[in-house]
Amino acid sequence: MAKRIREKAKARREAKDTRPAATAKYIRISPSKARVVMNAVRGKSVTEAIAILENMPKAASEPLVKLIGSAAANAENNKGLAKDELYVAEIRADAGPIYKRYQPVSKGRAHSIMKRTSHLTVVLGSKEEA
Repeated sequence: MAKRIREKAKARREAKDTRPAATAKYIRISPSKARVVMNAVRGKSVTEAIAILENMPKAASEPLVKLIGSAAANAENNKGLAKDELYVAEIRADAGPIYKRYQPVSKGRAHSIMKRTSHLTVVLGSKEEA
């Protein structure tokens, strides 16, 4: 049994994605609103993506600028890659927990308010690998 566990662990290590990445969890913006902004920078170089996001009047652009900057710093410090050689290979917004609130309305009723959160992930690729 222990041998099988070691084999499975080895297979997971070999299949692991080694590209530089960064994740931001529990961001207070709905995933659908974040995806609108993400579609504008998918496939762009890191410097171009940051420039686009800094000039975009959307609430999701601020955490995405920080996230792409963090992924680029991870690539430089941990992988030894140059920032100008990187591009946004993958970017996604997954649903996080939903904060449920209620608004009182007439006749003693209540309307529910869903405050959605997101888990944002950025994976960078190197232009020389692609």
